[in-house]
Amino acid sequence: MSGVQAHFYWMSPFKSCCMNERVMSKAPSFYLSGLEDEGDNVSSKKKVLVLLYIINQGLLSRGESTKAANENPSFRVSVFVATWNVGGKSPDSKLNLDDILLRKESDIYVLGFQESVPLNAGNVLVSEDNEPAVKWLALINQSLNKVNYVPLRGSKSISSPGGSLVFPKTSLRKASKALRTESKRRLKSCNCPTDLERKNSKEFCFRCPQSQTNENDISSEDDEDGSSNLMPTPGANSMKYSLVASKQMVGIFLTVWMRKELVQYVSHMRISCVGCGILGCLGNKGCISVSMLFHKTSFCFLCSHLASGEKEGDERRRNSDVTEILRNTQFPRICKTMNSRVPEKIVDHDRVIWLGDLNYRIALSYSDTRKLLKEEAWDALYDNDQLKNEMEAGRVFNGWKEGKIYFAPTYKYSLNSDVYAGETIETKSKRRTPAWCDRILWRGSGSCMRQLSYERKELRFSDHRPVCSIFSVSLEAMEDGSKKRLPLIKYKQ
Repeated sequence: MSGVQAHFYWMSPFKSCCMNERVMSKAPSFYLSGLEDEGDNVSSKKKVLVLLYIINQGLLSRGESTKAANENPSFRVSVFVATWNVGGKSPDSKLNLDDILLRKESDIYVLGFQESVPLNAGNVLVSEDNEPAVKWLALINQSLNKVNYVPLRGSKSISSPGGSLVFPKTSLRKASKALRTESKRRLKSCNCPTDLERKNSKEFCFRCPQSQTNENDISSEDDEDGSSNLMPTPGANSMKYSLVASKQMVGIFLTVWMRKELVQYVSHMRISCVGCGILGCLGNKGCISVSMLFHKTSFCFLCSHLASGEKEGDERRRNSDVTEILRNTQFPRICKTMNSRVPEKIVDHDRVIWLGDLNYRIALSYSDTRKLLKEEAWDALYDNDQLKNEMEAGRVFNGWKEGKIYFAPTYKYSLNSDVYAGETIETKSKRRTPAWCDRILWRGSGSCMRQLSYERKELRFSDHRPVCSIFSVSLEAMEDGSKKRLPLIKYKQ
């Protein structure tokens, strides 16, 4: 895997499985092609796939699985997370996201945008404009897969002045499907075994790639948009990253990408939206949540835009928004089994990451904040951060974590400059006290999630700076109700 050094621990149970004709006769040819010729020089990717197949299909005895789990490190994936309030501006083709996305390659990319469209009455009360979201998808795809977007058959395109990228003039639904390597229906599907299936077969929980999809496996949503006109991006078969989820609610836009070879282990994909804006329910403020099982570990990614305002007491409105989101987010039950552990609430997931413009401010005057900013006294500023203080007082985000902040406040800048709004005579009327509005929090037990970085990026596109984080996240397998670590990969960051 490029960008990450993978170290394999070849345990004797795995070797014996590979030599066992009964075991290997059941493994799909996709996993086994080339193993006989390569011997000990099997690629890391191939080892991952074979190991996953052996463990998932129960081809190790219980004793062998326990021994392997105890003697070897868990399977850890790297998760890149970014949040950016883009101020209602639609991106142009000259915007390059490489500086944000490609410092180190990750296994999963979670990107959330706020104010992807202007928060006017038309977008809030009628129907949001999807065109900017399609452009963001094209830009992300260009950075992750190093290809230019080809428009869909029969759709118009927006030419790039520099010729480097052509934006598709199409619906968000069509653009999303073109960037997926798995159908939405397959990702949403429940593949947990029923009691009868448990008795009749050991081959459960993860189907081989050949049987995961078929030619007719297309969701009704895709059919409505004329899926027959879809054309894949250039070199679709060699795409490194696949889109697995995208959702827009007014200006909030959340998108999740994964390494193509890992998508086959995703199931139970569900999305929930909660509006906290006008009238307490409209989507100009609120949250989009994505829930999924990756291997047998449940993940939840949330992108939110909370109540604005820097008056005293406004932090309580933001606390209330968080409470409403946690209370009202409900993922539909799609699992076949009665005793399913597929979570329906946010805090029931194994790994949770919350990103967004949380809008918490610094509880100091403008002049005091500017003085500390000039001195780069981050600790003194952070001591007066509303979110930090509200969390420490137990009034919001109980049980959640955030890394220490060592970067300048990300809001509010004059457009296309490194100057905070209000520092010049021309912008004094728009003055806001600088603040860390843009945040990334997480929730997970023990050392299952380790934050490797937490930083801002210097793109001048909007009045906010994007904030990014990289996590190392462990995956766990379930056998007979007990958690066991997967003996697969140990990452050295």
